[in-house]
Amino acid sequence: MCIRDRGDPRWKNADSAIFLNLAMEELQNAGYRIVNIDTTLVLAAPKIAPIAGEMRARVADLLNVNMEQVSIKAKTPEGLGLDHVAQCHAVALVERVPEPDELKSMSAVIETTRQLEDVVEDLVTSVHGVPKKRTLTPIFDTEDIT
Repeated sequence: MCIRDRGDPRWKNADSAIFLNLAMEELQNAGYRIVNIDTTLVLAAPKIAPIAGEMRARVADLLNVNMEQVSIKAKTPEGLGLDHVAQCHAVALVERVPEPDELKSMSAVIETTRQLEDVVEDLVTSVHGVPKKRTLTPIFDTEDIT
């Protein structure tokens, strides 16, 4: 599905970061992350050296990756018959995000009802600030009342 239709006036002068954010959301929802990005700008007079670092930093920030994971280079369209056309080719290497091994089901860890009650009580205390309930120990044995 194409997010941006060239003829659609709604997208005229729209910030391309919007489309990149949408693509990143789709990638993350599918369970993947970016390993690296390699881009090539094809321009009639590519003089990006003075701003290449800034461009890499901006792309890295938008993609939430380290700057070392972003490559931006430029070349001329010499021999391609595209002298008056600006192009950008981008390739992203992605990998599946592994499921964390340390996350386990509560039932796999908790063995008794008392352990479960302790965990719930600790969570309620630490997250919501509710003080732990005090248990009263009777002074005498209530089972032995005659």
